[in-house]
Amino acid sequence: MAAITRGVLFVHSATRAMCPHIEWAAGNVLGSRATFDWTEQPAGVNLLRCEVSWQGVQGTGARLASALRGWEHVRYEVTEDASFGCDGGRWSHTPGLGIFHAVTDVAGNIVVPEDRIRAALDSGGNAADLKRALDLALGTAWDEELEPFRYAGHGAPVRWLHRVG
Repeated sequence: MAAITRGVLFVHSATRAMCPHIEWAAGNVLGSRATFDWTEQPAGVNLLRCEVSWQGVQGTGARLASALRGWEHVRYEVTEDASFGCDGGRWSHTPGLGIFHAVTDVAGNIVVPEDRIRAALDSGGNAADLKRALDLALGTAWDEELEPFRYAGHGAPVRWLHRVG
C-alpha cells in the first residue's frame, strides 16, 4: 500500500467561469466530487480564490498540479508534505511564467539539489549570473508574482478533501 501524505491546493486567482472546471479536475485526481468555498480575491478584479487541504497517496500533489497546468488566468500552488520515504514538493503556476516545481523538506523549505548549486556556480563567473541561476532554482519570479495573491488569502476558509482508496 502506498504511503499517505497531505497537502494544500491554493487557487490564488481564477475567473468565476473557471471555478467548476478546477473543482472537476481536482475531484478527478482525488477520486471524489469536490465543491470548494470560493471567496473574492481582493488582489484582482472579478477574481476568486480558495484553499483546499487534501490527503492522498504520495504523488497526489504532482497529479493536482498537472491537472490544472496551462489554464489561462489561473494562479495556483500545490503543496505536498514530506512523507515516509519521499520528499515534499511545491508546484507554483502563473499564466505568464507557467509551472515551477521544487522539492521541499519537512518544514516546507525549498531544497536546492547539489547539481543545481554546481550549475549556478558554473553559470557565468559574476555575481549577477550566480544570482540569476539561484533565483531560478528557488522560483523567485513565481514567488514575486504570487505574493500579492497569497497575502490576500490570509484568514480565508479552508476545506479538507480526502482521497478514497
